[in-house]
Amino acid sequence: MRGSVYYQTSQLTKVIFCEGLKKKDKIDPTNVNFNKVSSYKSMDSYRNIWNNFFNYLREHWKLKDPILISSIHISAYMEYKIEYYPSKLYLSKISSALGKLETALHLYSIENFKKPINYDFSIRLKILKKTRDLKNVADNYHDRAYDNPLELISNLSSTKHRLAAAIQYEGGARYEGVGLIKKEQLLGYKIDKITNSTTGVILTKEKGGKEGEVMVSRSTYKKLKKYIDENSKFSIKRAHYAKDIRDTCDRLGIIADGSHGLRWNFAQRRIFEYGKASYAYEQALLGVSSEMKHNRASITQHYTG
Repeated sequence: MRGSVYYQTSQLTKVIFCEGLKKKDKIDPTNVNFNKVSSYKSMDSYRNIWNNFFNYLREHWKLKDPILISSIHISAYMEYKIEYYPSKLYLSKISSALGKLETALHLYSIENFKKPINYDFSIRLKILKKTRDLKNVADNYHDRAYDNPLELISNLSSTKHRLAAAIQYEGGARYEGVGLIKKEQLLGYKIDKITNSTTGVILTKEKGGKEGEVMVSRSTYKKLKKYIDENSKFSIKRAHYAKDIRDTCDRLGIIADGSHGLRWNFAQRRIFEYGKASYAYEQALLGVSSEMKHNRASITQHYTG
């Protein structure tokens, strides 16, 4: 499907919106209008979330055709939103909107393709339930840090994935900060003023275009520099990376919290390092928040419980 995000969501709106439908028609699986939307207010709410989701896919996944959306993208988007500590109501709205998107894409494919595409976004319900059960929503807390992150990292099947995970664990980078690293982003070594240790420095651009330095161990930096010297750049595919982490967690018998769980490990360790350096807790929150490219210290406080 070509066009802008807003054109694409308008086309999907046309196939799922039908004014004046009776409830019995919308809930009857045998009815042609099953699962469609009849409220302007609801449709507007769903479409706003679709617009946000499609823009996210373009920015973070380079995916411009919603026809290609899969459960991996649904999972990644919801986890992305969970990072910012949403309310139960908002997360439920996102889940509902993605459910309607599944229906809209299916109906669109029926109208436009000889062989309709079978979409399955049921992962959204599993994530929603898990998030509610673990209280990973506003005014509650769930620790997503891995109990043994080094074991997880060392057991990843790909050398590149192990390197990316080490950068996230040691430096607190998001996936956007490790998905593509070029030679000019390697800034050499400097002393970490908190631990007084020598670290390698990587310049990254992450959510919202925020740039900043990520500090990693000398060992990790050397491995990264060696790889880039030999291959001109370091890059990984998001879907493959996510699958490697998920599969490795399954093998090790631990709960999979994606690569973002490694940022939780970073935040908790870094707060402790600030404390050892005699920083007040409020100062530590501000410092770690800046290093993690957050605007508010309160978000970092969520990582620490």
